[in-house]
Parts: sequence; C-alpha cells; structure tokens
Amino acid sequence: MNYRNCNKIINTQQRYICISRPRRFGKSVTANMLAAYYSRGCDSDEMFAPFEVSGIDSFHQHLNRYNVISLNMQEFLSQTHDMSGMLDLLKKSVLWDLLEAYPDYRYFDSTNLTRTMQDIYNNVKIPYVVIIDEWDCIFREFTSGTESQKLYLDFLRDLLKDKEYIALCYMTGILPIKKYGTHSALNMFDEFSMTFAGPLAQYVGFTEGEVKDLCAAYQMDFEETKQRYDGYFMEEVGSIYNPRSVVSAMQFHRFQNYWNQTETFEALRTYIDMNFDGLKDAIIEMMNGKDGIPVDIRSFSNDMVTFHSRDDVLTLLVHLGYLGYRSETGEVFIPNQEILNEYITAISNSDWGEVSQALRASRNTFRHIISV
Repeated sequence: MNYRNCNKIINTQQRYICISRPRRFGKSVTANMLAAYYSRGCDSDEMFAPFEVSGIDSFHQHLNRYNVISLNMQEFLSQTHDMSGMLDLLKKSVLWDLLEAYPDYRYFDSTNLTRTMQDIYNNVKIPYVVIIDEWDCIFREFTSGTESQKLYLDFLRDLLKDKEYIALCYMTGILPIKKYGTHSALNMFDEFSMTFAGPLAQYVGFTEGEVKDLCAAYQMDFEETKQRYDGYFMEEVGSIYNPRSVVSAMQFHRFQNYWNQTETFEALRTYIDMNFDGLKDAIIEMMNGKDGIPVDIRSFSNDMVTFHSRDDVLTLLVHLGYLGYRSETGEVFIPNQEILNEYITAISNSDWGEVSQALRASRNTFRHIISV
C-alpha cells in the first residue's frame, strides 16, 4: 500500500477509501500494516525503518499519531447469528476498548458508540483511523438479506460519514460497495477495484519487475512464473501477478496451483452454469485462446445474486479474480494458466454435455480437449 497516498488524504474530505480485491491478494496484510503505522498503541518506527516507506516526506508526521480502530467484520459475523447481533457485538467490543483506554471522562451515553467516540475526541483532540477488513462479508453470506444489508450500511454511514473525529477510513473487501438503485449509504468513499485501480494499480499485486527480482533471488524460472501467475492487467502499470501464488511458488520452490486452495470452484461453476446470453460459449472461447470478450461492467449491482445478463456474471468473475479486465478496451479474459485450470476443473464437473465429457476424458491443453 502506498502510505504517501493515504497520508495525502488523511484529515481531508477524501479520507474515505475502499479497496476491493480477490481473495489472497494481500488485503488483510495491508490493513494490518496500516494499523501498525498509524496506531498510537504501537512504536513501529524501527519496524518500518528498513523499508522505502520510511523515506517519504510525511512518514514521521503520521507515524503512531492516531487512535486506530481495526475491525475484521468476518470475525464479528462468525460469532453471531443475525445482523442485529453482529452490530451489537461490534459496538460493545469497541466500546469496551475505548472506555478502558479513557475511563475518566464524562460521557453523554457510554452505551452509544458514535457519541462516545465524539466525547473522547472532544477531550483529547486525537482523531481516529478506522480500518475495516472483510467489510463486504455480509453481502457474500447474507446474499438475500436485503434488510440486514441496509441495516449494516446505515450503521457504517452513521458511524463514519461527516464525523469530525474520523481522520481516515480504510475498508477492504472483495466486492465494491453495494448500491440500492441510485442510492448508496456510503457515497463518501472513493473506490478502487479490479475494474478501476487508479493510482493504487501497482499495489493490486506484484508488478512484473518485482516478480523478476523474486525469481532471481529464489532461482526460479521467470517465464514459467509469468505463464502461470501473470495476467491481471492494469492499464496504469501493465502486468499484475497474483501475490499469493507467486509467494508460495518462491517459498516452496515449486510451480503448481496455489490460489485455488483459497476458495472452492463450486462458486465458479454456479455462476457459469447460469449461461446468460451465451455465457458458456464466451467462457469456452476464452479457454480456447480468445484474448478478450467485450463486457459492460456498468450494470453490475455489486452483489452476488443480482444478475440480469452475462455481463453481470462476467463482472463478478473479475472481482472474484477468475477473469482479468482491460479497461481501455472493455474486455475480459482468462488471466493465466492457474486460472485456466480452475475453469477446466469447474466445467469438467458440470453438465456441459460433450464439453464436460471431453474435459473429463483429457486434462491436456484445452485446444486438444475441444478437438476430441
């Protein structure tokens, strides 16, 4: 993550940022690093000193200067059974920490999280950096719970929006922010995703230069690394590599599929089987080497259940990491050999008639499979 970018927007109107990436693209690691950098509860100067970040102009200006509230929404969700229970647990947990750190002030209502955060800020004048990891797990697990989703979005809006005590809010997830019609409860956020990474493109994954350096350091073949793990193209920087897969390949000194260990291919098969507007044919064309299928990403509702066309499904697959996206041409494509193998596995276990039979009969190249 570019600390310079975060430091530029801290304490400004642009202080809300949402980063969406597929699983195992370093979201949680980055969130934890930001917490260590900004938190008054850490003394992290020595930890960051060997790295490039310590040389930026604003490094010491913001180092360990803020009250940091770091939340992993998946943890709260897994400990409760509904949205009301989850939000109650979250509020009680944060209040517990705040009141332990600041027990001696006069509070308007010590059971009200928003008012308590404001009361503390009024007394100490130290704003908060709020870091929310897995912010969208609600939309991935409560896929049909519209009222629960709205309750959650309203809670985040009331906690964060236009609050003088917020210096920075940094959210991470897989999906962009859910919108209901033309309304978004979190319209104060700038979003950077797999369809628009903007100035953060080089931090989506590993750049080609970084992978070359890693291959040299670990004595791994760069061309094979590129074939297997390259492909998430960002217009601003070019090739982007899956960081989890590259790290695992270097660590174990072995090329194999690593990313599929993070999520079953059941989800992939489910979405492809919808077969909107010739979706299966488009997938087969890409598997057979076609370098790009046109897609309109604008109609995607930023959830996992609202699909009106094949474009919506293809856009979701971009956000899940199963497709790459070229913004300058508006096309999607299969990024690399590792992801191609996921499609082969998914389709061979689906009911795609002769295609599935051919895939089950042969695991060689797809061009050979199609010709069987």
